[in-house]
Amino acid sequence: MKRFRIIVEYDGRPFAGWQRQPDAPSVQGAIEAAIHAFSGENVIVYGAGRTDAGVHAAAMVAHFDFERPMSPFRLATAINSQLRAHPISIIGCEVAPGFHARFDCTGRAYRYHIINRRAPLTWQEGLAWRVSLALDADAMHAAAQLLVGHHDFTTFRSTACQSASPEKTLERLSVTRHGDDIIVEAEARSFLHHQVRSMVGCLALVGHGKWSADDLKAALEARDRTALGLNAPPDGLFFVTAHY
Repeated sequence: MKRFRIIVEYDGRPFAGWQRQPDAPSVQGAIEAAIHAFSGENVIVYGAGRTDAGVHAAAMVAHFDFERPMSPFRLATAINSQLRAHPISIIGCEVAPGFHARFDCTGRAYRYHIINRRAPLTWQEGLAWRVSLALDADAMHAAAQLLVGHHDFTTFRSTACQSASPEKTLERLSVTRHGDDIIVEAEARSFLHHQVRSMVGCLALVGHGKWSADDLKAALEARDRTALGLNAPPDGLFFVTAHY
């Protein structure tokens, strides 16, 4: 029995999220089914994070234990051959004794893509959040710094969140503009359910001028989900990487 570490890229639009679910398609379930299809082995694939429905990944880290003797190259090729019907690709694979994708992870990074233009999206539909009203990215970035550090993020936490505590330490939250593209980058050891999307939604209100930085601070300090201004859609959210 060997433990393999894999890097997974996926388009989250067809899935109810990363985590296996009994009545809906998931990324975890698709990979496990792909492994079973060519090997007959029932494996459990453990991810570094659990993305929501419609959320994407550029490099999700995961691991599983596998009995059949195969090289990492052959194993990745075999899995990908069974995943052709899904927008999922194993882009890295290696033997990793004792590695645990979730518990060994020391940090996670997400990126949120906003396209700030009036024209409709074409090929980026579902891969970015189009905001037609002008956004002030500099004001968004300045306000975002109020969320950096250790806080009670109850306001930015889904009511369905299963985390034991609403307190998290946000290491970085940046907002940059590149033409029509506004990129929000967030890094922390771990995040609450919907935390990134909720932060982005409220920062968009700041960008519109509907909220001030003080309004964002008041929402944070309220520690109350009803104080949330806006929860951004999943379309523009990508799991970027896991740190170990």
